[in-house]
Amino acid sequence: MDAKPVTRRKRWAPVRIRPRLRRGGGVQTDKYLYLLLVPGLLYFLVYKYLPMLGLVMSFQDYSPFLGFWESPWVGWKHFQTMFEDPEAIRVILNTLEISFLQILFAFPLPIILAIMINEVRHAVYKRLIQSLVYLPHFLSWVVVVGIFVVFLKSDGIVNHLLAWFGMEPIPFLTRPEWFKPLIVFQVIWKESGWGTIIILAALAGVNPQLYEAAVIDGASRLQQIWHITLPAIRSTIVILLILRLGNVMDTGFEQIFLMLNPFTMDEGNVLDTYVYFKGIQQGDISFATAVGMFKGLVGLILVVIANRLARKFGEGGIY
Repeated sequence: MDAKPVTRRKRWAPVRIRPRLRRGGGVQTDKYLYLLLVPGLLYFLVYKYLPMLGLVMSFQDYSPFLGFWESPWVGWKHFQTMFEDPEAIRVILNTLEISFLQILFAFPLPIILAIMINEVRHAVYKRLIQSLVYLPHFLSWVVVVGIFVVFLKSDGIVNHLLAWFGMEPIPFLTRPEWFKPLIVFQVIWKESGWGTIIILAALAGVNPQLYEAAVIDGASRLQQIWHITLPAIRSTIVILLILRLGNVMDTGFEQIFLMLNPFTMDEGNVLDTYVYFKGIQQGDISFATAVGMFKGLVGLILVVIANRLARKFGEGGIY
């Protein structure tokens, strides 16, 4: 008998399963995801973009009885009045001074506080500290100013302590030189903890192997912070600074308005309260609109300049 031929077993290559690409992606396919954008888009449309149509009032002597189309057009009259009015110049300078004091003292503190919280190794203490520093953010400015008034009024706790040490009481709330430091301190106390959230999120993305290598090389904790932590969150800090510069003419209405009194009006009156006094109390709506438009233009210019400088020095910027 003839021997059967030996057959070779075939070697099958492993089958590669390719993921099936979804065709026709877009609004129709992901319609439920796009529906989640609707509330946010409506918010910006109704409260941010549609009110911009009212900027035409800054070029008119607007009258509510005549409306947008019948009110007389006056061109740049209100802007010229704003720059010729000594009170308006003083208000602009007050706004810039308070804003730059907040950038100088209140902006770096959330960064420092986030780094300090990040260095806490005990998880329970870390969460407790985070909760305590977040808490003031949820208090309204009415409550915050009320707390400061109770502590700093003439017969308040602070002046009682000063008298106990044999010192003269200080009228903190009526002295003009105390107004701006109190405003900055209130912002620091209320918002520093909340500002740590973004910084802590950025710190969570730092590669822990960098710290391990630094420890092997003999780096101290301060050296690790300076050479690893700060460079890792530098881009986040730059973006936050650019966004903060966009609000440099916006110091917050509620806080300033609640702290103002006849003794501190010259030092504390800012653009937000100035617009209220001119537009609401005195009824000069067109002039108040021109001041508000000036605020927005200054913020836009500062954002563009800061973004270009950031990109020039190698950072990503915001656009």
